[in-house]
Amino acid sequence: MPLRPDEMILFRNTMRIKEGHLDGFKQAVREAVEFVEQNGPQLMVQTFIDEERMLAFSYQLYRDSESILRHWHLADPYISKVMEHCTVEDFQIHGEPNDAVLKGLQGMIDDGRAKVTPRLTGFVRL
Repeated sequence: MPLRPDEMILFRNTMRIKEGHLDGFKQAVREAVEFVEQNGPQLMVQTFIDEERMLAFSYQLYRDSESILRHWHLADPYISKVMEHCTVEDFQIHGEPNDAVLKGLQGMIDDGRAKVTPRLTGFVRL
């Protein structure tokens, strides 16, 4: 199936790591990323940590909304383990997710932590 940039969705998640949880957070993220690398639908996952400010930034690129829903279903236990060590401060959704994805994010959208930004243009080079 060819990639369609107009259907792709990019997540940018900013997480506040709980005090005393840095090592646990790192381990949980490594396990989660290892799992999705082998089993998940993401096209790309990258996580960065600013240890001085105890912030982590995760970028995940999805082919489409169905890929996001599949990821949530597959990786829920791993997501739960990561969330034991952090809280979501900001969640940016770049693209145009379907209603099912928006419903899954509704709590964060309602409380202002998540924002959807529609795509203007772009391309993918592999």
